[in-house]
Amino acid sequence: MNRQTHFISGLPRSGSSLLSAILRQNPRFHANISSPVASMFSTMLGEMSGRNEFSLFISDTQRQRILRGLFCNYYDELVDAEVVFDTHRSWCTRLGALNALLPGSRVIACVRQLPWVLDSIERLVRRNAFQPSSIFSYKAGGTVYSRVESLLSGEGLVGFAYNALKEAYFGEDTANLMLLQYETLVSTPPRALAAVYDFIGEPYFDHDFENVSLDNDEFDARAGTPGLHKIRPRVEANERKTLLPPDLAARFKDDAFWRNPKVNPRGVRIV
Repeated sequence: MNRQTHFISGLPRSGSSLLSAILRQNPRFHANISSPVASMFSTMLGEMSGRNEFSLFISDTQRQRILRGLFCNYYDELVDAEVVFDTHRSWCTRLGALNALLPGSRVIACVRQLPWVLDSIERLVRRNAFQPSSIFSYKAGGTVYSRVESLLSGEGLVGFAYNALKEAYFGEDTANLMLLQYETLVSTPPRALAAVYDFIGEPYFDHDFENVSLDNDEFDARAGTPGLHKIRPRVEANERKTLLPPDLAARFKDDAFWRNPKVNPRGVRIV
């Protein structure tokens, strides 16, 4: 590959779109919302597995070459950037594979306290009361309780990402993993970006935190969730009261495991 590839992953509604919008100010970088690469990666792995009778003719070396080529072929004609950040929540489940395929790659996992992740999604649902969202398979109705249960299921938007994050955090391939807290990104963006640049080994770029932009309105409208990736031009923390009932908010308040240094056995970098 002629360019360096890194990855943005972690929890939804935790700053991945904001981070991408900031990074793309650097003319050497390409970053955006989730791409189809991770899904194609999983599909190709499945098609090259034993469920396909022709897998007999595919060696592990060929599998790796084909998967490595996926990144080249997707991005080569799409961008001219020297450094690409591909975004998807499932990358947290692929640390070992990514390290083998793309040595030197890094995974930045964006994290946020679960009650505020759930609150942010609930706000989107209520703001788009007349448009059922792809987040809930376009099903209308339900309550905040049923929506939270759906989100936290093993295959739900939040549950899958949270489990993937724990798999990465407590796994053995953490050398290329960093956790970036939403609270740090919005309250002290220069510190957050300096840590990102240090982690990926790139010279720092002087970002403009007063004029950040990312346009994905068409994608959000098609997903039935206008505003899903909308970001404010100015990076700043905004205090607000939660929409979640008190019992729901209290239920998940202690689930930010990354804030407990006693359960960081491999010394994952947390910013």
